[in-house]
Amino acid sequence: MSHSISQRVQALGLSLPTPSQPIANYINFVISQNQLFISGQIPLLDGKATYTGRLGESISEDEGAKAAELAALGLLAQLSDALDDDLSRLVRIIRLGVFIASSGDFQRQGAVANGASNLLVNALGDKGRHVRTAVGVASLPGGVAVEVDAIFELQP
Repeated sequence: MSHSISQRVQALGLSLPTPSQPIANYINFVISQNQLFISGQIPLLDGKATYTGRLGESISEDEGAKAAELAALGLLAQLSDALDDDLSRLVRIIRLGVFIASSGDFQRQGAVANGASNLLVNALGDKGRHVRTAVGVASLPGGVAVEVDAIFELQP
C-alpha cells in the first residue's frame, strides 16, 4: 500500500487537482492537535464549478453522485496538501459532511453522497471509512449541486 495520497488516487485512474483557494475570508484547513478540519469543497473541473443545479430538478441522481465524487477529489487534494502527501500521517476520516442542493421532494441524498464516500474508501482503504451526514439544502455556492467537508484524525 502506497503512503502517498496522490499515488493512491492515481491507482484509481484519477489525479488530484490543484487544491482550490478560498474565495472569502476563511482558510482551506486547520490542524488542531490531532485533528484536521477541511473547508467545504465543491465539484471543480479545471478550476471551474461544474454540476450546477439542484437534484430533483435539473441534476440527475447519477450526476449528483459524480458531483459528490469530484468534490471529494478536491477534499483529497486538500488532505494531500495539508499532510505533504504523506498518507502515513492519517489515522482515519472521522466525519464527512455532504450538502446536496435539492428540491423539496428529493429524498435520495444518501445515494448522492455515496459518490463521495465510495471514492474516499476506494482511495484510502479502511482509513477512508467514516461517519457521514447527507443533507438537502436550498442552494450552494456558485449554484453547484454538492459540497463536502470533513474532519480527519491524524497521528499524534
